[in-house]
Amino acid sequence: MKKILFVTSEAVPFIKTGGLADVAGSLPQYFDRSKYDVRIILPKYVCMSEERKAQMRFCSRFYVRLSWRSQYVGVLETKVEGVTYYFIDNEYYFAGAKPYNNIYEDVEKFAYFSKAVLEALPVIGFCPDILHCHDWQTGLIPVYLKNEYQKKGHPKEAFYQGVRTIFTIHNLQFQGRWMIQAVKDITGLPEHLFTADKLEAYGEGNYLKGGVVYSDIITTVSKTYAGEIMTPSGGEGLDGLMRARQKDLYGIMNGLDYEVFNPQSDTYIWENYGISNRAEGKLANKRRLQQQLGFSEDDGTLLLGIVTRMTNQKGMDLVEAVLDELLADARIQIVALGTGQTNFENMFRHYAWKYEDKLSANICYSEELAHQIYAGCDAFLMPSLFEPCGLSQLISMHYGTVPIVRETGGLKDTVQAYNRYDQTGTGFSFCNFHAREMLSALYYAMDIYYNHRQDWEDIAQRGMEQDVSWSHSAIEYEKIYDML
Repeated sequence: MKKILFVTSEAVPFIKTGGLADVAGSLPQYFDRSKYDVRIILPKYVCMSEERKAQMRFCSRFYVRLSWRSQYVGVLETKVEGVTYYFIDNEYYFAGAKPYNNIYEDVEKFAYFSKAVLEALPVIGFCPDILHCHDWQTGLIPVYLKNEYQKKGHPKEAFYQGVRTIFTIHNLQFQGRWMIQAVKDITGLPEHLFTADKLEAYGEGNYLKGGVVYSDIITTVSKTYAGEIMTPSGGEGLDGLMRARQKDLYGIMNGLDYEVFNPQSDTYIWENYGISNRAEGKLANKRRLQQQLGFSEDDGTLLLGIVTRMTNQKGMDLVEAVLDELLADARIQIVALGTGQTNFENMFRHYAWKYEDKLSANICYSEELAHQIYAGCDAFLMPSLFEPCGLSQLISMHYGTVPIVRETGGLKDTVQAYNRYDQTGTGFSFCNFHAREMLSALYYAMDIYYNHRQDWEDIAQRGMEQDVSWSHSAIEYEKIYDML
């Protein structure tokens, strides 16, 4: 049996700020447990719910050297649905109202976490065959492992010698970069590691780069994104390194946890439905959503959903360029949910005031309303500048809501553009990051909705029939584990 340890800064159901938590917490449930013993280790944040913290059992405690510092490490554990979770406890580092803070704080926090995880392995009695590290917060683990723990003369060299590493990039934009002198002081790593072929990038210490350089395998969260990060436009300054590691780079799509996102059992939506009664179920949810948002209850008007971080990366500048025109000219209702850059939040507020019967701006995050949007809307818009994987388009398809996306990253891999000639496709797409091109895709989708309704119903049906669960992803990861 292969032993795998997921190392992550967040995982459901304990702490979540984004898609990383869904991957780290959901994927281990889907591996073949007769062949893979997959466990998870993450920080024990003070901001975790008291209910979750009460489930944890104390394992051990010790001190770890972090450069000139000696820091306390507590280790706790619990089990959720048969998967073992370990937690690293240190309230000096993991206090606060949220998991992440200023970068100058986080670089020390996650250097400590990386060192504590490696020191904890013999303490918890679990020697993994593979350490599966996620994002820049764990980028120093392969660095410490190769340059310290597996070095001849380390007191526990034999314990660590056979451990291999996989590093998964969920978003290359976030790299954990900080001043080299400070990173040297924090990590205690030797001078010779801070060169352009190792941890140095553009005059800074770079945690993610360290993970990429020293890991045995690198994965990212879609095949198209794996290609994009090897280009100057998508490589965030590290495209040369990604091309150098091309033979070890794999793209594996994320999936959905059907326990959480399932229109047949979702407790957040007004009426449950499946493939067989999709039209009736969605119409019932649409009417209730229109009523809740203060829209006129019009079955025939296209209801478009947007659930997103309101940032440039998510394409909100494209929306800003055409929203006034769209609302003025088109027969459409739009519901937007999310928070982000102030200018985009205020843009949605302004147009919700100007077109109160057509736009509902919900500048917050509500899990309940998000599910209701996925279930009640006819279409869902994701015009991202880049999107490593994306979950919203998977959720919308699974709920029978037609996605309208830009052809980038995981959006391109998961949404097949509608072709009216051979009657294929699960959504609509546009290629270039251009507001008029997005608007054309929206108008094309509206033409099909209003004038070729059976084609629209077939698109929604095909989307709902897609298997977007974690099962396929787990099989792909198992293949990589077996390679190592």
